[in-house]
Amino acid sequence: MDSTTLEVDGSVMEGGGQILRVSAALSCITGTAIKISKIRAGRTTPGLRPQHLCGLQLLRDICAGSLDGAAIGSTEITLNPGKITSGDHLADPQTAGSVGLLLQASLPCALFTDASTQLCLKGGTNAEMAPQIDYTVKVFKPTLEKFGVHFDCDVKMRGYYPKGGGEVLVTVNPIKQLSPITMTERGTITKIYGRAFVAGVLPYKLAKDMSTAAVRTIRREIKDLYISIPSLQEKDQACGNGNGIIIIAESSTGCVFAGSSLGKKGVYADKVGIEAAEMLLRNLRHNGCVDEFLQDQLIIFMALASGTSRIRCGPVTLHTQTAIHVAEQLTQAKFTISQSDDDQTNNPTFIIECQGAGLSNPHL
Repeated sequence: MDSTTLEVDGSVMEGGGQILRVSAALSCITGTAIKISKIRAGRTTPGLRPQHLCGLQLLRDICAGSLDGAAIGSTEITLNPGKITSGDHLADPQTAGSVGLLLQASLPCALFTDASTQLCLKGGTNAEMAPQIDYTVKVFKPTLEKFGVHFDCDVKMRGYYPKGGGEVLVTVNPIKQLSPITMTERGTITKIYGRAFVAGVLPYKLAKDMSTAAVRTIRREIKDLYISIPSLQEKDQACGNGNGIIIIAESSTGCVFAGSSLGKKGVYADKVGIEAAEMLLRNLRHNGCVDEFLQDQLIIFMALASGTSRIRCGPVTLHTQTAIHVAEQLTQAKFTISQSDDDQTNNPTFIIECQGAGLSNPHL
């Protein structure tokens, strides 16, 4: 192994796919060759699954690099990045692997190209243990715009477990340098809305039951806001059978939060609606500006930005700690986490501060 290759231990902290996504993306952007060992050691089926392999191959293509050891079940890979180039790229794991996670890995790299890049991402648009595509569009995207990042997300087809079959076209505009963000003042919650959906052969009543149960649950804590969660029957633009709900809350200062849940065999629809509502409420009880799922997704962008970024959040998740660990290994960024002094609730908040590495796009 070349002495300039950075070794990354895939078993540390979260010990899953996130270490792969963040380290491989930063490898491409910084031009640092990496060797990742003990991949997904913390999982019941260690090693690369189809969606992880597909994500690594997508990154290899974007940066015109070489990828060694990459196969289903592999626990060790080496990525030697080349020059990041714009163009059209396809990623299809041929499973219900998450489209949102493919985007998490590839989006940062696509920002450092010389021109607009189009990513055709296939798989599951609404998958367990991953951001639903609605979350990506409604929560992740507007928050990234604060860094100066702009991308379009066109959902061509929704895909559900176990078939997959979803397709999302993402167009990413390059950026010279990311701006730092400050998200420390939440303000008041001004709007709550969402969508409850069924697809395939599932009855429309499931969507109505999810929506009704979710509204009822939120009403117990938030009584003064109109809550709009329409029920939708997805027909032509969905592959397979699925049901689920996502509920979005917006604040007066532009913070966005979400709670979501997907239906499973044998689980009553109202329980799915209640789970999503309780997830949203849990993230509104603290006075943070990002929810528990956005935290870790912002770390790589804070690390790349020029200047000091600060976000206020609830308890810092293991995924976030893992992303910070990897970002500090692969960039000059420095993070600090401190408990907020001025929090008057029983739900403590924390400030994540980052002195960004200030990486510039060499092509612009």
